[in-house]
Amino acid sequence: MNPRARYEPSTDFTPACSEFMTMAERELSAFFNAVTQLFGSEQAELSAEDWLQELIEIDGLPSSAREWRLITAKVSTRLAIGVNASSLSTEFTNA
Repeated sequence: MNPRARYEPSTDFTPACSEFMTMAERELSAFFNAVTQLFGSEQAELSAEDWLQELIEIDGLPSSAREWRLITAKVSTRLAIGVNASSLSTEFTNA
């Protein structure tokens, strides 16, 4: 089952919901821009998809900037592992 298929956006927008959306947009935007600068736009798009997938998989919306950053930290860790594995693979292939 596609996890994205079970997501149903709420039609009940409250001021608190608006605040959560703003926090999410800021966090994802900062993450995307940082990955773009460090690794390029292709990797940034893949990482943004990972970030959104991580958001889908948690129960409930984060309610603080700290909780949004935890999502970014998890995805950043996976990015670092992937980049290191990729560079090691290239290193051994070119040896």
